[in-house]
Amino acid sequence: MTDTGSFDAQSASAGCPAQAGAVRMTGLEYQKMPSQVYRDLRRAHGSVAPVLLDGDIPAWLVLGYPEVAYVTGHEELFARDSRRWNQWENIPPDWLLMPFVRYQPSVMFAEGDEHRRRAAAITEALEGVDQIQLGRDCQLIAHQLIASFAGGGQAELMDGYAHALAMRVVVQMCGMPASSTDTRQLVNDLRITLDIAHGDDPVAAIGRVAARLWQLVKDKRANPGPDITSRLVTHPAGLTDEEVVHDLIAVIAGAEQPTAIWICNTLLLLLTDERFAVNVSGGRLSVGEALNEVLWLDTPVQNFLGRWAVQDTQLGGQHIRAGDCLVLGLAAANTDPQIWPDAHVGAENSSHLSFGNGEHRCPYPAPLLADVIARTAVETLLERLPDLVLAVEPAELSWRHSVWIRGLTALPVHFTPLAQQPSSSRPAAQSPPSQAMVG
Repeated sequence: MTDTGSFDAQSASAGCPAQAGAVRMTGLEYQKMPSQVYRDLRRAHGSVAPVLLDGDIPAWLVLGYPEVAYVTGHEELFARDSRRWNQWENIPPDWLLMPFVRYQPSVMFAEGDEHRRRAAAITEALEGVDQIQLGRDCQLIAHQLIASFAGGGQAELMDGYAHALAMRVVVQMCGMPASSTDTRQLVNDLRITLDIAHGDDPVAAIGRVAARLWQLVKDKRANPGPDITSRLVTHPAGLTDEEVVHDLIAVIAGAEQPTAIWICNTLLLLLTDERFAVNVSGGRLSVGEALNEVLWLDTPVQNFLGRWAVQDTQLGGQHIRAGDCLVLGLAAANTDPQIWPDAHVGAENSSHLSFGNGEHRCPYPAPLLADVIARTAVETLLERLPDLVLAVEPAELSWRHSVWIRGLTALPVHFTPLAQQPSSSRPAAQSPPSQAMVG
């Protein structure tokens, strides 16, 4: 879920007297220094800041770690069903963020027993993924992708490696052929909805995604296989086709792009931070530390829309009205000076909020699967290309114009060219990439 910019720190309270001093979540300065934007907002408003979404729609950005944890841990006060929003009369049908606020019969908007029923089905479908085999599949795909550019001595790793690997792995887990044209279109449409650019139609894109997944569900009802979709359609919870389609959208959208960006942001950290220079050729410990540090300091999903207040309440010194929208500031919360007063993030600490919190957090074992994919992608690349270096200065890298997703538009690198060899000659891994994550 994105717009095309960041916070415009200029006051934008006109037309929104209840939120005087609100700042627009638009502009271009955000892409390079989001941490400074969060500091400015925290200094001006405390742990909960009034903001304006696209079209000057008022909302609250929750910046503090304790406050985000409180909101996500109290579904009875801050719930997911967006139909209670008090701004619907001001929302145009073609609003850029409509795919993420319009109520759908999805696990994302379900509450109470209904959410638990749907989440349990997804959890069991994900638990059916063999994490050891997943590691082997990821390594094989990584070798195939690397073989496609290793002889040239240079590559662009965002689309050419991180996204390509994550896409192939995720669609394979869901039972789709990664090489088909309609699968690639599905992934591209999901990226449109998550990283909106001028001229894109996110509503139409999510419609095309749903149409493709309706056909997938129909196929799996007729011929189930060893994949997530088949386990959902055959689950004892008795999910309808509509429920499975909407829940698959949530699973795929929450897995492909964030994991790809996690891979790329971790590679950037390893290639630019001297703390990792000694072990950058693939040492498992440094890769694991880098992966975790990225989730703390450069998390792929920066802000999440959202929660809606069930009743009038107080949060962070602000008066929240029933029906108000709250945006979860995951990146701001992860860097909250209240939890890191000395600005040092302990790499061994995994209590970040990057996978969410509470009943609507990423379902177990999704974080473990994402770790297997990301860790394998990073380690395999650095083992094959140990002298990998950035092809440009770090300051020349371009970040996506988004307040929702924190990722590079491209990661150009160069390295010593390798002699070409058939990708099929690379053996699959005989052990998982991280024993700690599959125990």
